[in-house]
Amino acid sequence: MSNTFFLDGLEIPFREGQTVLEAVLSAGRYIPHLCWRPQLGPHSSCRLCTVIISGRPFSSCTQPAMKGQQVECDTSELQDLRRAVLQMIFVEGNHYCPSCEESGNCRLQAMAYHLGLQDNHFPQQFPIRERDSSHPDVNMDRDRCIRCEICVRASRYLDGKNVFGIHGRGIKSKLAVNAPSGLLKDTDVAAEDQAVTMCPTGCLTVKRVGFKVPIGERIFDKETIVSVALEEFRDQEAAHG
Repeated sequence: MSNTFFLDGLEIPFREGQTVLEAVLSAGRYIPHLCWRPQLGPHSSCRLCTVIISGRPFSSCTQPAMKGQQVECDTSELQDLRRAVLQMIFVEGNHYCPSCEESGNCRLQAMAYHLGLQDNHFPQQFPIRERDSSHPDVNMDRDRCIRCEICVRASRYLDGKNVFGIHGRGIKSKLAVNAPSGLLKDTDVAAEDQAVTMCPTGCLTVKRVGFKVPIGERIFDKETIVSVALEEFRDQEAAHG
């Protein structure tokens, strides 16, 4: 008998070592997620991928797929939870989508559309955060940072540079760079680094290419975050056989 589990009653096959999220994506289904990327593996910081297994919540990006387990994903309670998490991400930062260069390419924005977010619900916090435009090719706007640590992990494991880190705790935590001056210009980050290109929001952007692709013709103007995530996962699986 093959290894399978059930996602909202649908039988999902899996390979040994796969997480619930990986198996679901491999089967062409979708669980919302922001901090997880197929190149980087599990992280479990955004909690959007939370599912219910045997009555308990688990992050599907870290939970191993197990034979016969019953996984709940598309329930009204979980969708409400995901919307609340997303609302808190929005109010905790300064995300002004209409004026952001990444509008249409932003995964946070695309996820808000996917989950049907209508408002922020919680009071806006308007934190004061520093921007760093010191680097000749890369801009860092902490107003847009959601502290998913994708840049931290991509710089370390894919670029081999260890440029970024998270400094502080809780509401006071912020994206930091590995330089005595604390400035991006004094690091070896480059515009083509995956730490920059994989940023899911407008926090890390490349200079002198702003609005090169007009709004209306960008990734999520044409495709949903679901189709993009499934295509990325298929490409990653194909690349690794």
